[in-house]
Amino acid sequence: MSANSNRLSPRQKMINLMYIVFLAMVALNVSSDVLSGFKHVEDALDASNQGAQTRNKKLFDEFTASYEKNQEKAGIWYARAQSTRQRTENLYAMIDSLKLAIVYMADGDDADPDNIRNRENLEPVNQIMLSPSHRGGERLQAALNEYREALVSYVPTNDGHVISNYLSTEIPEGTNATIKDWPTAMFENIPVAAAVTILAKIQGDVLNAEGEAISSLMQSVDRGDVRVNQLSAFVIPNSRNVMRGQKYEAQIVMAAIDSTQTPQIYIGDQLYDAEKNGYYSVVATREGIQNISGFLEVAKPDGSSEKLPFETSYFVSEPVATVSNTMMNVMYAGIENPVSISVPGVAASQISASMTNGTLTRSGNGWVAKPKEVDKDAVITVTATQNGRSMQVSQMAFRVRRLPDPTPYIAYKDASGNVQKYKGGTPIPKASLLSAGGIRAAIDDGLLNVEFQVKSFRVDIFDSMGNDIPEDSQTSEWSSRQMEALRRLSRGKTFFITRVKAVGPDGIERTLSPIQVIL
Repeated sequence: MSANSNRLSPRQKMINLMYIVFLAMVALNVSSDVLSGFKHVEDALDASNQGAQTRNKKLFDEFTASYEKNQEKAGIWYARAQSTRQRTENLYAMIDSLKLAIVYMADGDDADPDNIRNRENLEPVNQIMLSPSHRGGERLQAALNEYREALVSYVPTNDGHVISNYLSTEIPEGTNATIKDWPTAMFENIPVAAAVTILAKIQGDVLNAEGEAISSLMQSVDRGDVRVNQLSAFVIPNSRNVMRGQKYEAQIVMAAIDSTQTPQIYIGDQLYDAEKNGYYSVVATREGIQNISGFLEVAKPDGSSEKLPFETSYFVSEPVATVSNTMMNVMYAGIENPVSISVPGVAASQISASMTNGTLTRSGNGWVAKPKEVDKDAVITVTATQNGRSMQVSQMAFRVRRLPDPTPYIAYKDASGNVQKYKGGTPIPKASLLSAGGIRAAIDDGLLNVEFQVKSFRVDIFDSMGNDIPEDSQTSEWSSRQMEALRRLSRGKTFFITRVKAVGPDGIERTLSPIQVIL
């Protein structure tokens, strides 16, 4: 009877089995939102990688052009740059093959790394990256180490630490103490979606290291050069374009001047007045191109003299108005665009101007144009008044464009108290991150300097299992939950700031590219 009391009915066995399966599903479940988050991050990384590839190719093409001009001088550095390019292509292709192998094992013959169906599957990553039969993680670590050592050996010592930081295969701080190797720390028990994202991030690090290496090698070509090695004559005009009736003025000088002697100046075959110290002026009486030539005669220590020829030209034209936009021929809607308007020979107070598709007002010695409608030209008309008579002298059309997307950044103060803009990709002190208070956004590309108002953003932090733990802020400041999450992060941890929404002076809301933050 006691034996019967311990025997479970078939129905109870089934219930127990279903419970065990349920617990396993709970333990291994990765939400679709998290998996979708990996996809968003991967897409952003892929876009960033494409940009890095384009940038590196342009940099290498510039290096090639420099090498073709002086092969002897640039030869050794260019050879190293070529080797860097080849090594990068090989390593990038290897990482692509690991991505494809993982997705192939997850989805079968029609696998597509850009459209993964079984994103939550853990087994393919363990099999490809960690199993003794494939050893993908071990092979990747060895390839990264070899690539890092090669690039560091190519560049000057001072530039090697940046490359080493990008390509480190040290076990990240905060990893479980029982994990003793880099492949396990990076790829153990993570879903397919997370593995593909991590590999895309590694590809980005490889491209960044390549860019640093090629840039350093280009700079090495000219390191230590002595620039001044000969005497040259120069004519430095105040302006190459003068109006009829005005003076053409220029300074004639010798490069690497010997302060113990003054050269004699000849315009044509006539000795020029030495008391003018090389300052040349002549009244422009004829229109068109006017040529000036001559030579400097310099005494040498052996008593002989050397003649250094020079020649230049200037253009004489009729009076005409000049309208120039300091931001090229494009204006941006919603902001003040500085414009310079002048008419040679006419005082600024005697110049007036108007503009279609917006407003044009004086500002100090210049003008400010504020166009309204995007993709509609703004036409500036200039009128000059001379001798009591007004006359239209110029008309110029400018394209009106929407402001480009700004760059998100974290503003913090360095040890010297200077404000720095952190835009991701390199380590930032945790204290600086927390004291920043949040994120900002601006266009500061050297042409425009426009601040945007950040409306919201998300912080994506991945736990040791590769799970995304997103925290949102509905302002530009860290939310309390984001601050708690950031305080728990350890040194070397990487997270992403995504879904940054910002509004500029034009009133258009836009979603900005993510920031990769490394503590």
